[in-house]
Amino acid sequence: MGLLDNKVAIITGASSGIGRAAAFLFASEGAAVVLNARGAEALEAVADEIKSRGGRASLVVGDAGDAACNEALVEEAVSAFGGLDIAFNNAGTVGAFKPLAELTPGEWRETLTTNLTSAFLASRAQIPAMLTRGGGSIVFTSSFVGTSVGLPGMAAYGAAKAGLMGLVKGITADYGARGIRANALLPGGTDTGMAGDQAQKDWAAGLHAMKRIAQPEEIAAAALFLAGPHASFVTGSALYADGGNAAVK
Repeated sequence: MGLLDNKVAIITGASSGIGRAAAFLFASEGAAVVLNARGAEALEAVADEIKSRGGRASLVVGDAGDAACNEALVEEAVSAFGGLDIAFNNAGTVGAFKPLAELTPGEWRETLTTNLTSAFLASRAQIPAMLTRGGGSIVFTSSFVGTSVGLPGMAAYGAAKAGLMGLVKGITADYGARGIRANALLPGGTDTGMAGDQAQKDWAAGLHAMKRIAQPEEIAAAALFLAGPHASFVTGSALYADGGNAAVK
């Protein structure tokens, strides 16, 4: 028996990093997964590997910042697997890396669209489908950046990731009594393509009490907790999976 047997989950940003690790983990725990990313080839490779292991996977290639893409993901979950129970809204980007006064309005909008507006569009599409099943779990990937610390050159990213907490609390207030749980996952530095070169990874490791950065599978395991039955009374919360980063600031 898997933790997610008979559940259907959407995972965005699923072609690499945390999303890819979550796709494999959720599928191994019994979920049928509907995967999303912008790059078709890498996304198809993840779906094919899940199927080769005996799991169930489907995919929708597209930009999670587009309303139509989020609607298509829900439609795919319903048509391919019968409904929707879980959403791991994980897609994100660091965006332009420069001091605030040097950001263009377009760079600001792009960063907020990918990290925050995409979460609104996703949950707006997902909640009605979950309500037809009696509830569901929505997990958003936030960050320690913008919540416990600010970092140089990351004001737009931090603002977007902090904004996810307001979204989580709003969903909780609107839909908690109807069985929808919403939580934010706040990873620390993680060994993904967004982590930079080895020097940047070493610098990031020094920010954490554990003096290392996470592997994507460690963050995926925290997402599994929030998505699954062990977190049945957890909603409106922020779960730090940051190696003690926030604790030592």
